[in-house]
Amino acid sequence: MRFVPFELERWQSTWENRVRYNLSESGVHPLSIQELLDLAGASPEPLLNVRLGYSQSNGTDLLRSRIAALYPGVSPEQILVTTGSAEANFVVCWRLIEPGDSVAVMLPNYLQTWGLAQNFGADVRGFALRAEAQWEPALEEMRGAIAPGTKLVVVTNPHNPTGHVLSGEMRKAIVRRAAEVGAWLLADEVYQGAEREGPATASFWGSYERVIVVNGLSKAYGLPGLRIGWVVGPPGFSGEAWARHDYTTIGPAGASDHLAAVALEPRVREKVLERTRRILRSNYPVIEQWLKRFGDTFSWHAPQAGAICLVKYRQGISALDLVEKMRAEHGVLLVPGDHFGLPHHIRFGFGEELHHFEAALAETERGLKRVFTD
Repeated sequence: MRFVPFELERWQSTWENRVRYNLSESGVHPLSIQELLDLAGASPEPLLNVRLGYSQSNGTDLLRSRIAALYPGVSPEQILVTTGSAEANFVVCWRLIEPGDSVAVMLPNYLQTWGLAQNFGADVRGFALRAEAQWEPALEEMRGAIAPGTKLVVVTNPHNPTGHVLSGEMRKAIVRRAAEVGAWLLADEVYQGAEREGPATASFWGSYERVIVVNGLSKAYGLPGLRIGWVVGPPGFSGEAWARHDYTTIGPAGASDHLAAVALEPRVREKVLERTRRILRSNYPVIEQWLKRFGDTFSWHAPQAGAICLVKYRQGISALDLVEKMRAEHGVLLVPGDHFGLPHHIRFGFGEELHHFEAALAETERGLKRVFTD
């Protein structure tokens, strides 16, 4: 059976903890446990008393109720808590996709579902976000990709790697087309809440009876080490996904479940998200001015959400070779656009602590000037 490797995750997993400067991360600098408890005004005692046994495998009632409260009309029974949003995407694809199914995926993208769908035997078609249209897809291309007989449509909003938020009109058009052909619509919303300006991005939830939403605490919340994600689905769907979850990680760690419930208490959640937005507002102008110093070398659109900036460069060197030189010779980890299906692009993460981020950019500048003049 064909296996499509997940090149981005293999690149990051191999090197992100072995370099001096990690500019591959798409979230903000992670909170420590102490910092989270301080934001919550909570004692560490309840955490220290968590038994190291098996926790409720689909998520505790408290955690699922706090997640359900984020989605109008959703009950805790419609929530499945997973080990990160990556597992959430996995169990959804496992539940829905059979060999020979047609799947439409927004491209470029974090290519997990793109690879999973092929690994489950599906025929996968992409519809492109266009740089010349500020990363909006073309209506007719989207409709063509979501052809009659399509089983599943996958969107990411806010989007990785571009940081784009779909217009209201395009959201409605995608939902309308999915409904026309009877397809399921999987919306990965893990960057929701990490907008630099304005309100949080509206969820796809509630727009269509076959919408499934995946989210988690890794990106907008700055809590990737908790490995907490979730699935929101129509009545009955999460139970079917839970049956697949029994074959994967079984359930979240009890300590992670406890801390996730702390983070999603409404008052604490707003503090956590405000911290994220504060980092984004502080750091984006730094990378914007840094990119401008290279003259016409780079072109990009300012991201609306996420600690990510997708940049196109003019030089002929491949992005795969460029990022390897930066890693090996300068200890800087960047993401090549090839891992999203975009040659001659680099994704910069800008969510680190400011002093460390500025040092990382200084070393990156030294390296890029060498690479671009060789």
